[in-house]
Amino acid sequence: MSDENQFPAAQAALEEYHNIEQQMSQPEVAADPTKMRKLGRRHSELQPIVSAYGEYSSTRDDLEAAKELAGEDASFAEEAKRLEGELEQAAEKLRTALIPRDPDDARDTIMEIKAGTGGEEAALFAGDLLRMYTRYAEKRGWKVEIMDQNTTELGGIKDCEVAFRAKGNPSPQDGVWASLKYEGGVHRVQRIPVTESQGRIQTSAAGVYVFPEADDDTDEIEIDPKDIRVDTYMSSGAGGQGVNTTYSAVRLTYLPTGMMVTMQDERSQIQNREAAMRVLKSRLLAIKHEQEAAEAADLRHSQVRSLDRSERIRTYNFPENRIVDHRTGYKAYNLDQVLDGDLQAVIDSDIRADEADRLSRAAGGND
Repeated sequence: MSDENQFPAAQAALEEYHNIEQQMSQPEVAADPTKMRKLGRRHSELQPIVSAYGEYSSTRDDLEAAKELAGEDASFAEEAKRLEGELEQAAEKLRTALIPRDPDDARDTIMEIKAGTGGEEAALFAGDLLRMYTRYAEKRGWKVEIMDQNTTELGGIKDCEVAFRAKGNPSPQDGVWASLKYEGGVHRVQRIPVTESQGRIQTSAAGVYVFPEADDDTDEIEIDPKDIRVDTYMSSGAGGQGVNTTYSAVRLTYLPTGMMVTMQDERSQIQNREAAMRVLKSRLLAIKHEQEAAEAADLRHSQVRSLDRSERIRTYNFPENRIVDHRTGYKAYNLDQVLDGDLQAVIDSDIRADEADRLSRAAGGND
């Protein structure tokens, strides 16, 4: 079909894309970092649609030209036949690009890792997970900031909070949240603990919670200072030993919900308070977006991703060097490499399942 209006949503996206570029070229906008970040994020969201639409339009125009010339030169008939196949492929690529994405995909991400059942072994496994995600982030070129961590005497982690940030304005599919959002849930490990003298395999677990990071200089999440209780205390390290003798550690309690965030790793009370507020805002943003998605019944919901931290999502079996993702059925025998940061194949299985789910939902909505 050569109808220019076959993809009105793509045409609208192209117009918005050009409008954003015009806005970003204005001096007053370029001088406003918050405005530029918002426009840059939206520009990146639209880019895959604009690119796919450009490919579709170019192929459509080539096909029409080949059909016109086919009456004068038989060789163009073959060219037209080939282009018909390419046009359908380009149209399918464009349809996929037009499926609504999670609007948080391009955002940076905050992750919480907590040791679960299994005592010291669970804490050591939580440390393994932190190392795995750190190595993975390094491979992706992301910045890693450990905001807070509570360690054990054997080097394990009782709990930690870490921020992962991309450079510049990544496209949605390359954003941190687009990949790490599937990591939330219970991660189970099966191995012989270092504390086990009998050589018996033990099952332990760690919980991972991820949420997109809220922009710290916008009003997307407004918190009334009267709704925050601030407590300060002395920082402490492994085994309860004092890190310093000042009351630099901070605990924020959001009174409407009772949600608490603690920070102690920064050097000053002010820095810990700022870090805790970033985490609190991001948690509230995640809850807000989940509520909006539930009310709208939109495509942000996924069969692969859940805020349910009690859901078992993955098993790491050391004796068999096996990793299994229970949501997608992914299984591989390269656990050592995965724990060293080669996590992409596992995440890709989640992305493919999520995309198939979104395609199915979109198709259902068009029936």
